[in-house]
Amino acid sequence: MRLHLMRILSLILIAISIISCANRGTPTGGEKDTEPPVITQSNPKNYSTNFKGKTIKIHFDEYVKIKDLRKQLIISPPMDLDPIVTPASGASKYISITIQDTLQDNTTYAFNFGESIVDNNEENPYPYYRYVFSTGNTIDSLSVKGHIEDALLKEPDTFVSVMLYEADSTYTDSIVYKQKPRYITNTLDSVTTFNIENIKAGTYKLIALKDQNSNYKFDQKNDKIGFKEGFITVPADSTSHKLTLFKENVNFKALKPKQDGETRIIFPYEGDYENMRIEVLSDKPEGYKTRIVKDKKTDTLYYWYKPKFEIDTTFFVVTNEKYVDTFKHRFRTIKADSLKITALTKGTINYDDDFAIEANIPLTQIDTTKIKLTTNDSLSVPYKVKYDSIFNTYLFAINKQEGQKYDFTMLPGTFTDFYDNTNKDTLNYSVKTKMKSEYGNIRVNLKNAEFPLIVQLVDNKGEVMYEQYTTDAPAVDFTNLAPNQYALRIVFDTNGNGKYDTGNFLLGIQPERVSYSEPIDPVRSNFDFVIDFKFQE
Repeated sequence: MRLHLMRILSLILIAISIISCANRGTPTGGEKDTEPPVITQSNPKNYSTNFKGKTIKIHFDEYVKIKDLRKQLIISPPMDLDPIVTPASGASKYISITIQDTLQDNTTYAFNFGESIVDNNEENPYPYYRYVFSTGNTIDSLSVKGHIEDALLKEPDTFVSVMLYEADSTYTDSIVYKQKPRYITNTLDSVTTFNIENIKAGTYKLIALKDQNSNYKFDQKNDKIGFKEGFITVPADSTSHKLTLFKENVNFKALKPKQDGETRIIFPYEGDYENMRIEVLSDKPEGYKTRIVKDKKTDTLYYWYKPKFEIDTTFFVVTNEKYVDTFKHRFRTIKADSLKITALTKGTINYDDDFAIEANIPLTQIDTTKIKLTTNDSLSVPYKVKYDSIFNTYLFAINKQEGQKYDFTMLPGTFTDFYDNTNKDTLNYSVKTKMKSEYGNIRVNLKNAEFPLIVQLVDNKGEVMYEQYTTDAPAVDFTNLAPNQYALRIVFDTNGNGKYDTGNFLLGIQPERVSYSEPIDPVRSNFDFVIDFKFQE
């Protein structure tokens, strides 16, 4: 009996041991830490005056680290030498700021950390911490508020810098290209509003900049800019300001040319090429001829010439209205190209598009007697031909029918190029149309409109997919639309030139006004719908 009890006790002890081991490995859980770190002290204290030091320490109740400091930290006024902020990596219970720049006298400085200070474990951010000090006796306490819009897009960019330049005796509009502003803030990644704080009373130029390289200066080629007309006076102008961001047309500039083929030179450029002219300074070979073709994707002109130069070096003069530049060019020996014809339209062709072909060498002639266009039931189809010389493209306009296949046969000798070469082989291309029931249609009723208007359907990136221009029609029809989600955008064509015109900061020109409708239903196959776009009276 005693042995039996001992066995029972042993089994109980084993069971308890097993349960205990099992429980030991089971996590008890607990609530996730969602609280941001807490500042326990800062030295010198925040909002100190008569600041003379070089080092600032901000202490926290737990370990913190720095995240995305380059994007998040905004110092106003900007410093020429960035301060050293530690810990640059890892975690610490304090943040140290070492100032390397020479501070201006009687100036209020603000370090806006955004959400870059986070706790070490869960990365809970300390929200929009600002450390402020003054090198003078007082802290400047005035502010300028407003919001950002985009000239063309429905939503503006994130991380937009908003800046104030002091309108003193040294101010010129070109200052935005050369100097950092007096005060600055940033919309960061979550809001379109701005608030420049801790500024002193005065007159300022208010600028917004999508500053791609974060140097606080306007780079026309890469940055967007927005500006307030005239100047603002603080604190008299206490209203909220609207700034519209736009991309300026880049000023023309020719870049160094380069030999790209046996008798082809590429001329890169920036800006508008339409009035660009290229001339040879040296003596040209007898019977010298040229052709210029633009690259479809890049800002490049291809300069074709014949015959070849017998000299090693020449000079080219590039002009564009008032612009003049001269380039020395050294010829290189490169293998000649052979003529290649490529169809730009493949597979399905839209009802509003023309069939297009291009060549790698400028074309000079087409023999339409060697072209045959038939349907899939072998019926001959009429067409019209148009040549686009700047893009070296032939366009074939066809009166297209739904659900039809079109076959092009182009015999040898159909095309002749700049060097009198022709296509040696027969070229065969096929395209087809869909049934019209596979597309959708939209009618846009323009209520209380002021004409002329450009009515656009754009994709989610703001790229124009379909466009109509109207000078007086109260309704605009978009037919044979590919099923998709579009946004409806109106451009107010103030100068009546039939295109959207952007702004220019130096000329004080704002971009043409653009307005979006409320979100519209996705375009579906075999579906027509009507949109009423109402303008304010």
